[in-house]
Formats: sequence, structure tokens, C-alpha cells
Amino acid sequence: MTTPRRRATQVDIARRLGVSQATVSLVISGGPASANVAEQTRRAVLEAAAELGYAVNPVARSLKGGRNRLLGVFTFEPVFPVDQRDFYFPFLLGVEGATAEYGYDLLLFSSATAGGDRRIYAGGVNRLKLADGCVLLGRRLHHDDLTALLREDFPFVFIGRREVPGQQLSYVAADYVGATRAAVQSLVRLGHRRFAYLKATDDKEWLRDREAGFWAGLAAAGIPGDDVVIHPPDEEPADITRARFEDWLAAGITAVLVEHSEEDSAILAVERAAAEAGASIPQDCSVFLLGDPPLVHATARDWTRFSIPREQMGREAVRLLLELLDTELGQHRQIYLDCIQVPGDSVSAPPSTGVTR
Repeated sequence: MTTPRRRATQVDIARRLGVSQATVSLVISGGPASANVAEQTRRAVLEAAAELGYAVNPVARSLKGGRNRLLGVFTFEPVFPVDQRDFYFPFLLGVEGATAEYGYDLLLFSSATAGGDRRIYAGGVNRLKLADGCVLLGRRLHHDDLTALLREDFPFVFIGRREVPGQQLSYVAADYVGATRAAVQSLVRLGHRRFAYLKATDDKEWLRDREAGFWAGLAAAGIPGDDVVIHPPDEEPADITRARFEDWLAAGITAVLVEHSEEDSAILAVERAAAEAGASIPQDCSVFLLGDPPLVHATARDWTRFSIPREQMGREAVRLLLELLDTELGQHRQIYLDCIQVPGDSVSAPPSTGVTR
């Protein structure tokens, strides 16, 4: 029995010609925006489409209600930030920029209830169907909404890794495992061997990924678990006290990794506890921040951290969503993007080593 040949996609055409998928999408759609594509390029796209046997999947288009060249963005968080350093702002910038590049219009869904809760199925109806597909983002999501979307086979891409038991879904996520592992490795290279880890109490996908990266970094360096202190799981990182910090110093802890929080509470608590204990950061103890929160309320210190490629994630989510619309139903993909380590001034070699920063 022979395996059926895979149907050609717009991605295949783009790779054949060495052009962007956005260009191919504009030409194939034939909409007004296609006039911006050079005639020579337009002909090449159409010829390559014919050679590859490209055709829009009529079944997929019928089941999804056809294309109206509208993409949606739905956030489970407030969508209008009061400060441009808002954590979600760069994601929205990326989504908007990529949507325009591909010649689509963007439709914003909020569906906020009077109580502030945000549900896709507010009133029992999936209003996202006004769009061809939708980019979703936010932490305070309702997993049953995602389950219902998958049951409907409505095309969506989540920004951030999300799990639905027994289901596959498409998302674009930051590689928190790799970023946290790299953070540990950078501290080890400076000479640190005893660590404290302030982990959040929530059981979220991105928190599990960071912890997995932490242990992977220690394992790669051959550092045993006995040289690690995990902040008590029943205490929030923001509850760190002077006494706890003093205990760490007495135990020889020279580096602390801190889970970031939306309102900077964890990093502020660490800074306060260190000051109350008479310790200097980074001379007495280095602090590495696992992420890049807005730091709206933090001090002027430039915290050593890794930066999440948020705008790029928004752009990639749109590209992946259009890829889903252009392929057979049910072909979900997961994409991970690298984080960038930011040096900052809260990490140095431990006092007992001669390693320089």
C-alpha cells in the first residue's frame, strides 16, 4: 500500500522561490493587497503553485466557513495596557505586524464579563468564528474553552505552551527549559556551586519548564541536589524573609534564581530580604531573574535575567495560524523560540573564587 502524497502548501511554494510565505499568501488570495507584489514575482508564485499541484483544500475551507481574510486575537488578560512595558504589549505588536504583512485584517476579541472574567464561550457561543482563525494568549485561561475549540476543530494558535489532557494543540512558546539551563550554566562557569531556587506555587506549564531547566543545568554540571535549596512549596516567593535569606548565606548559598512575577513582587522581596540581612547583591549573593517582567515597581538595578522574544512569538503565531489554515485539518505544531540572556548587574563570581565577571 502506497502512502498518499502530501498536499503542497504555501510554505512549499515560498521555499521553492525563496520568497516569504506572506508574499505567496497575497498572490494566492488575489485580494487588493496583491497589487503590491511585483508582476514577475506574482507570475512565479502562480507557476510554482501549478507545478507543485497546490490547491486550497475545499473540505477544510467548507468546514471552517471559508476565508474572509480576518484573523482574530483573543487575550484572557486586559488588552489595553496602562504602560507600554506591559508584559503582553509586545505580543500584540507582533501579532498586528504579521497580520498586516500577510494582507489580513485583525479582529480583537475581549469577551470580558461584568465580573472581569474572560471566556471564549461567553453566552455559550464561540464568537471567534467571525474570524478565519485566532491567536490566543494569557495566563488566566479556561482549559475547557480550549477543549471546546479543539472539539469544534476551530483553528487557533496559543502564544505560550499550553496543555489540554489527551489533546494536541498548536502553540508558539519560549524555550524556558533551555533558557533556565543556560542560566544555571552561566552561574556555574563563574564558580557558583550552591543554589537557592525561588519557585512559584502555581502548577503552570511555563513554571514546570523552568524548573526542568534548572535541574538539567545542575545535572550537566554534576552538582548534587544536596547543594540546592528549594523555596518551600507552600510559600510564595514574595514571602521571602530576612531570616530565610540569612539561613541561605549561612548554608553557603551564593546564587539565587527567582521566578518572575507580574507585579515584580518576588524580586522586590529578595532585594528587601537581602538588605535587611545586611547582604550585598551580587557581592555576597548573586541573583538571576528567570524572565523579564515589566519591572515597573522595581528599583533601578539592572537585574541579570533572560529576555523572552515576545514580539517574535506574536509574529510566529500568526505565521503558524496561516499554515494551519493552509494544511489538512488536525495537523498541530509546536514551536519553541530561544530566549536571550541579559547580563545585568546582579550576578558576579562568588566571594571565594577568583573568577571575574
